[in-house]
Amino acid sequence: MEYTTLGRTGLRVGVAGFGCGGSSRLGQATGASTRQSIALLHRAIDLGVNFFDTAKAYGTESIVGAAVREVGRDSVVLSTKSQVASGGRPFDGARVVANLEHSLGHLKTDYVDIFHLHAVRPEAYDRAVDELVPALRREQEKGKIRHLGITESPPFDADHRMLRLAFDDECWDVVMVGFHLMHQSARTSVFPITRARGIGTLVMFVVRAIFSDPAYLQATVARLAAAGAVPRPIATDRPLDFLVHRTGADSVIDAAYRYARHQAGADVVLFGTGDPAHLDPVLDRQLQDAVYQIEHAQGVVKAIDQDSKQLASALVDGTMIVIT
Repeated sequence: MEYTTLGRTGLRVGVAGFGCGGSSRLGQATGASTRQSIALLHRAIDLGVNFFDTAKAYGTESIVGAAVREVGRDSVVLSTKSQVASGGRPFDGARVVANLEHSLGHLKTDYVDIFHLHAVRPEAYDRAVDELVPALRREQEKGKIRHLGITESPPFDADHRMLRLAFDDECWDVVMVGFHLMHQSARTSVFPITRARGIGTLVMFVVRAIFSDPAYLQATVARLAAAGAVPRPIATDRPLDFLVHRTGADSVIDAAYRYARHQAGADVVLFGTGDPAHLDPVLDRQLQDAVYQIEHAQGVVKAIDQDSKQLASALVDGTMIVIT
């Protein structure tokens, strides 16, 4: 594992962080037992992973807590979250603090390193910072939270509007941002600001279904090419295979991980799995060098960012495709 400092927090964290939600939820979504999920986390720790991101909404906090209790709280960095509304009804400060207490209980700890407001949409930001942050600041003063963070909601905020609002406030030490090979706008609108201000970054959505399903990728790129959003020459049977060769990436997924890992301003790239056999390959990918031909991919997606402004943000089965 390679380690970095998470912005101004001073926390030393692995560049690969374990996301404990997603489609697998530590294997819980596919029938793993609690003990198997705990063993998965222990294997990750053995491989050098020390950053774990969970949330009340994921239902995995108690598993993370049980795993950490067996290895020692000081050996890991814990990140968790509270939503800011449910069923269209916004939470007040007391509700968010109750969610914090719920998380502390399930994680079996008296503090979390990072507590985020979860998936905040742009229209909800002002209320969140005005009404929820003061309540969390009081809990921070009690030592229950080391650092405050906020996470965007990429399917509803493709151009990072919420984070651009958040950068005007000094309370956020960490942000979570969506970024991948075909959704690169954070390169210009988020990472330069976080680097300049010492805000730690957690990168989510690095590997989406589009990178593991060639037919899905081909159909999506063909549709974008037909709309004039990408150059037509890239609309081949395997559009991103120019990244896969003897001195490049082993696969498109390999390229996707390595691209995000070597993006300036990306501190921790989050991954998720429920299968112990996937841990070594995922971590190996993030520790490889950048892919030389990745500039070609940047050019392609730069064309998307520039040429598709007349299009709405494209969302295909949960995969963000564009745009700024």
